[in-house]
Amino acid sequence: MISRARLIEQIKQKKSFLCVGLDTDINKIPEFLKDYPDPILEFNKRIIDATKDLCVSYKPNAAFYEAYGIKGLQSLIDTWKYLPTDTLNIIDAKRGDIGNTSDKYAQAFFDEKASGMSFDAITITPYMGNDSVTPYLAYEGKWIILLALTSSVGSKDFQYLQTGDGYLYETVIQKANTWAGADRIMYVVGATKSTEFTNIRKYAPDNFLLVPGVGAQGGSLEEVCRYGITKECGLIVNASRSIIYASNGEDFADAARAEAQRMQQQMQVELEKAGVI
Repeated sequence: MISRARLIEQIKQKKSFLCVGLDTDINKIPEFLKDYPDPILEFNKRIIDATKDLCVSYKPNAAFYEAYGIKGLQSLIDTWKYLPTDTLNIIDAKRGDIGNTSDKYAQAFFDEKASGMSFDAITITPYMGNDSVTPYLAYEGKWIILLALTSSVGSKDFQYLQTGDGYLYETVIQKANTWAGADRIMYVVGATKSTEFTNIRKYAPDNFLLVPGVGAQGGSLEEVCRYGITKECGLIVNASRSIIYASNGEDFADAARAEAQRMQQQMQVELEKAGVI
């Protein structure tokens, strides 16, 4: 399990707060890998081998595995087994349901004896409230990562609704902070919402923020850090397509490493500017 202290230690050691998203689409991986018994797993293993010294986290997206039924779930299980133990390993599942169902979702991704997997963290949609979240917190040492303010076009449909106490996303953060502390809860905040980070830090000053949207979605790492970085970093920035699909040739792992290294070097600059390292 990766504690908050261990995560911060990894950030300082690797001079990085990069998360590599393993959104592995069999239609986008290099053709030669399709001769392997499990092309998705082979692709993931090579990406992991090429980037594990440059990132502090990996984040498989469950949909890219569940789409292939039993075979895809086995790819996910085997990918989890291959992930480095010193990285924060997140399952991007965005689950959100009532308590007894959430209990089974938590078992699926946190209980190795039951499912063959035990990720460190899971993304959750919090809109069914406390009883949809607490079953995950019952697993000691595991993180929950709640959707707060996303980079999606549709974020304005609900997340910016006025509640009487501010925007809905602000209410979500304030309420969720009563369920557990910053050593158990993170929030998803899209990189394309970088100017909102100052506001979010009013309500989540110490929480780590999982930040998608840098890279293929056009978010700015510099802006994210300007408004969101803390004395302990407080950020995990995810990049998926820009890294794992940097090339679709036989050099794909080398190309992924080059892109990951480019981002790590930018992150090192930001960590130094913020006095984290």
